[in-house]
Amino acid sequence: MAVADLDSVIELEAALFPGDAWSQAMLHDELTASGRHYLVAVEGGDDARVIGYAGLRAVPPEGDVQTIAVGRPWWGRGVGTALLSELLAEAGRRGVREVFLEVRSDNPRAQDLYKRFGFVELGVRRGYYAGADAIVMRRSAPAAQDAAARAPHDPRADEERAP
Repeated sequence: MAVADLDSVIELEAALFPGDAWSQAMLHDELTASGRHYLVAVEGGDDARVIGYAGLRAVPPEGDVQTIAVGRPWWGRGVGTALLSELLAEAGRRGVREVFLEVRSDNPRAQDLYKRFGFVELGVRRGYYAGADAIVMRRSAPAAQDAAARAPHDPRADEERAP
């Protein structure tokens, strides 16, 4: 993800997480902070548009999926799988042995994605999101790396852009 992608990412962020959307300043700070890896999924050729994004915070031996989002029209098309697969591959390259995340308790679609990648529930953070609790999940290597390797990946579904 590049700073130039932030306007498109902010649009998706506001549409998908209206009560919890990150501000452009927060996303900019995340994108430029050390130990971060952010990427976007794009659709189209010359007029490519951002259809999803994801971010990783890596402080080996631990890492956190900071965010992952896919625009509703692209749900069920493997975009989230591709984004998470790339985040976990990057975590492995950076020496991360355990990956953590929080997911809304009212988002079974995301929970199912994470479970397919071998994440297990650790606990609940009450009131973490506007109107919902957060389920805290963890995935340990090598299972994390194995699942990422098994996940189907369509290289057309995502494109990493260096800042």
